Amino acid sequence: MIERTVESDGPAPGMWGRDLLLLALAFGLLNFLLLGRLPLANPDEARYAEIPREMLAAGDWVTPRLNDVPYFEKPPLVYWTVAVSRILFGPGDFAARLTPALFGLGGILLTYAAGRRLYNRTTGLAAAVVLGTCLIYFALSRILLIDMAVSVLVSATLFCFILGVNEPSGPRRRWWFCGLYAAAALATLAKGLIGFALPGAVMFLWLLIFNQWRRLLPMYLPSGAALFLVIAAPWHLLAAQRNPGWAHFYFVHEHWERFTTTTHGRSAPFWYFVPILLLGLFPWVGFLFSAVREAVAGGWARRRENATAWFLLTWVGFIFLFFSKSQSKLIPYILPVFPALAVLIGAWVARRWAERKVSPLRVELRVFAFLAGLLGAALLITVLKPGLIRDTEQAEAVRPYGLAMGAVLLVGGVLAPWFGRRRGVLAGLGTVVVTIVAFYVGLLLAAPGINRPSTRDLAVVAREKIKPADAVFHYWGFFHDFVYYSGRAVGLVNHLDELEVQFLPPAELATRFIKEDELRRQWAGPGRVWVLVRKRDQQDPQSVFADPAFRYHLIAETPAFSLVSNQP
Repeated sequence: MIERTVESDGPAPGMWGRDLLLLALAFGLLNFLLLGRLPLANPDEARYAEIPREMLAAGDWVTPRLNDVPYFEKPPLVYWTVAVSRILFGPGDFAARLTPALFGLGGILLTYAAGRRLYNRTTGLAAAVVLGTCLIYFALSRILLIDMAVSVLVSATLFCFILGVNEPSGPRRRWWFCGLYAAAALATLAKGLIGFALPGAVMFLWLLIFNQWRRLLPMYLPSGAALFLVIAAPWHLLAAQRNPGWAHFYFVHEHWERFTTTTHGRSAPFWYFVPILLLGLFPWVGFLFSAVREAVAGGWARRRENATAWFLLTWVGFIFLFFSKSQSKLIPYILPVFPALAVLIGAWVARRWAERKVSPLRVELRVFAFLAGLLGAALLITVLKPGLIRDTEQAEAVRPYGLAMGAVLLVGGVLAPWFGRRRGVLAGLGTVVVTIVAFYVGLLLAAPGINRPSTRDLAVVAREKIKPADAVFHYWGFFHDFVYYSGRAVGLVNHLDELEVQFLPPAELATRFIKEDELRRQWAGPGRVWVLVRKRDQQDPQSVFADPAFRYHLIAETPAFSLVSNQP
């Protein structure tokens, strides 16, 4: 007999549609608010917007290109979605960021559905709110990276698995397993082999450690494998066919070496993700210990009764340890653990709500009060103490928002425990949510005042002035946003960046990636040459700009960059 972990939905099982609509409206508003207000950040956001732009320009949806160089670090799923968004909504920054915002919203709705199916409606709602208001999840829902899509698709794979094994043999179980195979295939198209290897390892470990093998069958492997291959295989086969050397680069360099070596220059200590996990879970980090402790109450002796909770913990533990062991570490890598944590916390909150007792939340609300107070005080000190923000214009621009955000955190930190004690669970938790949402809105309003080096304004000038026959170079760097906003591929001087130049013919490589002596030669020739350079590099005594004989015309500038030419 198959064990069931689903609790009753209570008297209102027909409220699925209303719940999903309300969650979509609330978190859609939060995710989409001012989404296109800032220029795309350099390098990551601009890179993941530029590759789809070049796909559309070339009419080639198989070979991703960056700066007209084949770029195979990632499979193309996110590039495809950004390209479709560009077709539908135009080339704006909002359209470029629509992919992470929609995936982020989808992850919230997915977590609601899974929490409700695994436990009850209250758990689903609480889990969705917890996930959608987590600091790291909110931030990465608004930044164009691969990781939000990967996180949601990996989570979909794992949620489909645990929901599938909880079902008896029949159509519903088959549909859950179809969802598993389809989500794993899409995750593979988003980030390669890790898309199925990571959830596959979680599933295997849970089955093995907790001896759940009898629940695995039927798993519809033949039809599932066919579905997986139909979705994931075609692009891989076409990429290999059209690009000699792709297979070794993709499978060895981008998968094996990324995990086992420091080749990619992203090494960090084993404990790197501990503070990221704790900070990223704000404002709910104080709820984590109690949620985990109650989820596994009874320990090994009650492992069968708590099989779902142990699955969620296996999910979190394996992914956390996997990336901690990896020699390549970046903050967004840890994102796939948050949906599972949200369900665990949501289930704990739902039980407190059912009991109508606030006393078990006193410690958790006090932890929130402490952290909110700490962050609020830090914000107030930062914006009020002269000199902490070196740029005086920036300090003036962000001061009103910093004061407001600091005050919101301090007041919310005081009110949450008070409301919880006086008016109950919902009032206390509601104050936490209102506080953190107000803080996030303040961040969005303050963001334009935080100066981030961008070449967008210079790219707009370049797009109007540069002729097709002109040569354009970046000096001692590669500025992805310039290429995106100008729509123009560039050459690089004394720099290769992360461009995969091994896929270029030698003649093209020699023409586009040059040394300074070649720049001098072209500079003195009859053709027009343009150079984008950071001002700090322009002032470097080792640069060509330090040579009085190297004369140039300043065409446009920003506080961080100069656009210069050999002709006026």
